[in-house]
Order: sequence, then C-alpha cells, then structure tokens
Amino acid sequence: MLIVMKPQASEEDVRRVCEKIASMGFRAHPMPGAQRTAVGITGNPGALDPEEFETLPGVAEAIRVSKPFKLVSREVKAEDSVIRIGPPGSDVTVGGRELALIAGPCAIENRQQARAAAAAVRKAGARMFRGGAFKPRTSPYSFQGMGEEGLEILAGIRSEFGLLIVTETIDPENCDLVEKYVDVLQVGARNMQNFSLLKRVGRSRLPVLLKRGMSATLDEFLMAAEYILSEGNYNVILCERGVRTFADHTRNTLDLSVIPAVKALSHLPIIVDPSHGTGKRDKVIPLARAAVAVGADGLIVEVHPDPDRAASDGYQSLFPQQFETLVEQASAIAGVLGRTIALDPGASVSSAAVAEKI
Repeated sequence: MLIVMKPQASEEDVRRVCEKIASMGFRAHPMPGAQRTAVGITGNPGALDPEEFETLPGVAEAIRVSKPFKLVSREVKAEDSVIRIGPPGSDVTVGGRELALIAGPCAIENRQQARAAAAAVRKAGARMFRGGAFKPRTSPYSFQGMGEEGLEILAGIRSEFGLLIVTETIDPENCDLVEKYVDVLQVGARNMQNFSLLKRVGRSRLPVLLKRGMSATLDEFLMAAEYILSEGNYNVILCERGVRTFADHTRNTLDLSVIPAVKALSHLPIIVDPSHGTGKRDKVIPLARAAVAVGADGLIVEVHPDPDRAASDGYQSLFPQQFETLVEQASAIAGVLGRTIALDPGASVSSAAVAEKI
C-alpha cells in the first residue's frame, strides 16, 4: 500500500504515519517527491484497509500498489530518482539531466596499470573509476582479482586522481571489507538474485550499482532492486549489461529496449555497459552511442592502457584514445537530447568542441 501525503503535509504528519505503520508491525518507507511525500509499506502479508490511514492528519489518500515491486515503482514515486555519489562539493549525480560516465579496467592487476588507466579516463573526462578487486569468473583457473590489495590500490586512485570508485562485492561477508574503500557497491550479473547479498547492500550507506542477470526478465530485474530498497537503501542504479541469447556474433545481446521499459515502470536511473553487452571492442562505441540515444542515464565502460595484455576481458576493453572518441561522440548525442555528460573540468574533450558537432 502507498500512503500519499497532501502537498502541505508537515514532517510531523509524515512521522505520525510512519509510527502508525511501525505499530502495526510493518515497515515504512518515506519517499519525498517534488510536490509531495509518499510513504510505502512493506512487510504486510495481505491487503490493508485504506481507512486505517486516510483519517490521519496530512494524508491525501491510501492506494494499493498494483505492481509486485512496490518501492521501485512509479506508483510510489512519479519523479525520476537522482542518485548522488561522493561527498558534497565533489559529488556526481546519476539520473536527471546529466549522464554519468564510469570507466576503467575490468580488473585491477597492479598499481602501475591502475594509475595508467585512471590517468587516461580522467583526461577524457570520466569522474568515476571502475575496477575489480574481486572477480567471480566462469573458470576457477582464471584471474580472480587482487582482493584487499586491489581495494587499497583503488583507494589510492581516488586520493591521487579525485575519481570516485565503483567496484564489485561478491557476498555479504566480502561487503564489510569493500565498503571501507569505495564509493559505490556493484552487484554483478551473477549475483543479481543472490538475495542475502541484496539484503546486505540494502543495509549499506553506499549507493548500489545493480547489474541485470544474464537471463533475467524485466520483472526479475526490478524485483532484485526491490530487495535493496526494502532494506532501506534507496540509492540504487540499475545497469543493463546484455543478456544471453542464441546470437554468437557478440558475447551477449545488449537489450537497449529495456531502457525505456524500465523508465516507464520505475523511477530508478539505469545505465548501460556496452563492454560486457557486446564483448568485442569494435562494437563498444557504436552501442554506447545507441545507449545514450535511447535514454540511458550513463555508461560504464572498460578501458585498459594495454588491452592485449589485460588479465581479463582485454578483447572488450577500449584503448584510451578510443575512449576519448566515445566520450566526444556520446556527448554530442546527449546534447541533441538536451542532456549533458558530467565531465571532469580538465577533460581533453571540451564542451565547446562538442557543441560544434551538435
């Protein structure tokens, strides 16, 4: 059920509704909007009587939510959510008018490689750095990541280059460690339905980047996000990274149709990973362009200083010069749509150069 407050409802009115919900043994989820606040209810085993709430001061109406996912639904929050990452003053937003740009290698291999990648993506304008310290791989013999040493390198990248850090956490116990070093917790495709992990990141103070499972339907994807929000963490960024199909000309089939589908049903922002979505370097830039054109709220791209020597996923990683091309072209497309890409002020791709191409 959703409790919709009147536009003039006070904080005390909202608090009273939340206390009423808690007294019934359920959980309240206040969701402030541009015009009014809504309060979602979770934990109730069945339908509730609207009259229980409609008589409370400040309540406009109590309505039943028709979707199985409640808190991620536009029925609960009509406005797009904007997720803020990092400390005030140097934070980056995901959602809204600005598109977020996350880039870096698949895995952290050593300090030199990480610094070279960070310097390249920052030069091109990225403000967030991706890199895996823990790598769940299909083969037990493949490179599994550097673990905590890799996290320490990532923390050093943040200090030296001013980039916000995005990395994957693989289980609830591992999450305790990863939280100490990064700005965004990533839940990978293989863990999209690891419900223990979803609940754990739902109790985190950090934003969560949730990747779509390789065979997940739209409803399953949104229900996974619902697990996180139901634990109290509303800072969730969805990520389309390709699904498994019969096609063999790409690693996965990048489902760009899911972008407008998500936006019709949910207020959460959604970004696109054209690296895993294609698995082939020559397809990354074209699909990144298409992702921006179809309305994605950002991109997460693999960039490596020497892809041919990468410990993992080198064949889908861009060279630094290719990443600069991607940023320039994506920025031009974003401008046509009335959007911008949140670039570092010192980026080699200037806003003036992009404007000339629009």
